[in-house]
Amino acid sequence: MLLLFSFILVPFIFGVLSFFSGSNAKRIALTGSCISLVLSLCLITQFCEHPGQELQHSVSWIPAIGASLSLSAGAAAAILVLLTAIIFPLIFIAQWKRPIENPSRFYGLMLLSQAGLMGVFLAHDLLLFYFFWELALIPVYFLCSLWGGEKRIRVTFKFFIYTFLGSLIMLAAIIWLYIQTPTRSFDYATILQTGQSLSFGMQQIFFWMLFIAFAIKMPLFPFHTWQPDTYEQSATPVTIVLSAIMVKMGLFAAYKWLLPVLPEGAAYWSQTVMILSVTGIIYASLLAMVQSDLKRIVAYSSIAHVGLMSLGLFADTPVATNGFIFQMFNHGINITGMWLIVSMIEDRYKTRDLKALGGMSGAAPAIAISLVIMAFASIGLPLTNGFIGEFMLFLGVFQSANPNHIAFMVIAGLGIILGAIYTLNMVQKVAYGTAKTTLQIEKIRPGELFCLVIIIVIIIVLGVYPKLLLGLIG
Repeated sequence: MLLLFSFILVPFIFGVLSFFSGSNAKRIALTGSCISLVLSLCLITQFCEHPGQELQHSVSWIPAIGASLSLSAGAAAAILVLLTAIIFPLIFIAQWKRPIENPSRFYGLMLLSQAGLMGVFLAHDLLLFYFFWELALIPVYFLCSLWGGEKRIRVTFKFFIYTFLGSLIMLAAIIWLYIQTPTRSFDYATILQTGQSLSFGMQQIFFWMLFIAFAIKMPLFPFHTWQPDTYEQSATPVTIVLSAIMVKMGLFAAYKWLLPVLPEGAAYWSQTVMILSVTGIIYASLLAMVQSDLKRIVAYSSIAHVGLMSLGLFADTPVATNGFIFQMFNHGINITGMWLIVSMIEDRYKTRDLKALGGMSGAAPAIAISLVIMAFASIGLPLTNGFIGEFMLFLGVFQSANPNHIAFMVIAGLGIILGAIYTLNMVQKVAYGTAKTTLQIEKIRPGELFCLVIIIVIIIVLGVYPKLLLGLIG
């Protein structure tokens, strides 16, 4: 089906065009991202018309080794494609009035990363999946190192080492698993059958080889240490791509390529992963409480939210799995809103330090109101999209057959309480109190307001009527 290939081809073609467009790069990038958004809505429409249907298309790629250009869009993939297609136009619109050094390179690399991300979510061939996994990461390395803070080179090197090692381990697992296939094929059905037929000991080995690569990308405790510094030093558009979409690469990969392919290994090590997940929730929440930099607060909060999604995924119950898919979309939307607001605050106040902020509700009321709504969604307040997703995750963990499911649920619940503490504390110090600056605060720009309104509408609509998205999941 041409529609599936278009999700990769459109951003790739427009990304290449952006490299040669000079000052027109942002217009070309926005056009390409808007076309992807329209295509993603067409995909979702097809799912609404044919619930439970999985769209697939495959053409020969490297027949000598059994690799094909095989794409598939199930419910989870379609929702992540939609998320990616929504976020990139929002990034470009919010960034419209801000000057970017070397815009042709910047927007070209952004769209190439979008093409890679779409490929990761749609790939139905294991070698193709790995190809897009790397294609999505390579532009981000350059985006992190060329645009950002003063320490970006050192931080990007750390990010590179983490992800490179994870990719090498995953590549070794892919080759090893491929050798085990009876027909020498990377096809999903063949890989699925081969993985499930492996001995218990082999499944455990393969599990860790794949899980480490996925956990680094999520990032899950204790594989997370690259994340706060990278988020802090990267330019805000790049940080949004990293935290709203790229973390879903690891989560989605575990959902599609880990649990179904290695069920015995996943079942045996699920207890360990759930322990790591709840540890990450508490650890990240405690660190977020003592931060004074807005970017680091949001970065650690993201680790905590990823920990909850990982906990729900490895609880392995239908409700938790549906909540996991639903919350991946919600997290992407909510964290994008938070990063946009952090960028607006830094742009106007010239600082991200909580100690130097205050009184924004008087100086910039639209941004302050938006911050409050994003904060409510982040902590899962009822009538926001965060509430439904988190409720389903907790219910799924409670229904889990794991003997420690109650303890996991209680610890994760403590993380929610801590999340409310540091998030509301951040809101109080930024939006209220006495202004600590004499700067003339610029009013919200039309493009910024448009992006925040779109995000707030999604938050409220999915909070009030979650069936709009849950109906696609099943």
